[in-house]
Amino acid sequence: MKAVQLLGIPTEINSSHLTGTASAPEVIRQLMHNGMSNFCAENGLDLSDGNIFADRGNVEIQEKKSDFDLIKSDACKLFSEGPCIFIGGDHSVSWPIIAGLNQAQKQPHLIHIDAHPDLYENFDDNSYSHASPMARIMENNLVKSLTQIGIRTINKTQQAQIDKHQVKVFPANRALPSAVELPKGDIYFSIDLDGIDPAFAPGVSHHEPGGLSVRDVINLIWSAPGKVIGADIVEYNPVNDINEMTAAVAFKLIKELVARIHSDGSGSSLTF
Repeated sequence: MKAVQLLGIPTEINSSHLTGTASAPEVIRQLMHNGMSNFCAENGLDLSDGNIFADRGNVEIQEKKSDFDLIKSDACKLFSEGPCIFIGGDHSVSWPIIAGLNQAQKQPHLIHIDAHPDLYENFDDNSYSHASPMARIMENNLVKSLTQIGIRTINKTQQAQIDKHQVKVFPANRALPSAVELPKGDIYFSIDLDGIDPAFAPGVSHHEPGGLSVRDVINLIWSAPGKVIGADIVEYNPVNDINEMTAAVAFKLIKELVARIHSDGSGSSLTF
């Protein structure tokens, strides 16, 4: 199996609150290479092996609407070569990433971990908003299904969108892996770090208590049936982080995602 490729997308133009997410890829990489971080996943896979994991740098973001096509093009190219993981940036990046995945002739089931549904038709008159990517993805039929996990902020507008697009929602109060029914087939994970409780991941722009634990998310990654073909980890905001706690969470999830992707190719697994 080819190395899982990593691509950073340092953008925050479509954020609606704090700035800071554009610096996330660089801060996460600094933690990865600070000499103290361990590159081994829980199943023993060593990401320091270039045949296992390869960092491809960043998309050359200009903070313009034209970035959509640039992200889509880069994603398509990488997905044509094999599985990929992307680091945002705000959550708006998921739309062009999955559009690129479609262009590479792949239509996955989308598992979306978040505090928010991100299904607004538009937000602040911006259809590209980080509050709207799931609406765009569903309108354009880019995925076979959308399953949302950890949601804890559904209003009437978003509920109408959930019903319209037939989204399967597992709110935070019933989001344990044993209680969540996940689709079979090719799977793409979109992980907004505010889906995790801020006690574990304070470095996000929108704190929403009552979320998932890091262990919950790892268990979901490993318990999902089917084949994981890609993922994004978004909305890390170093401005709000404490002692790089959230950067460490992001790196932990990268390691487990890479290990899960390789296990799908080799038949090995991590059992809980």
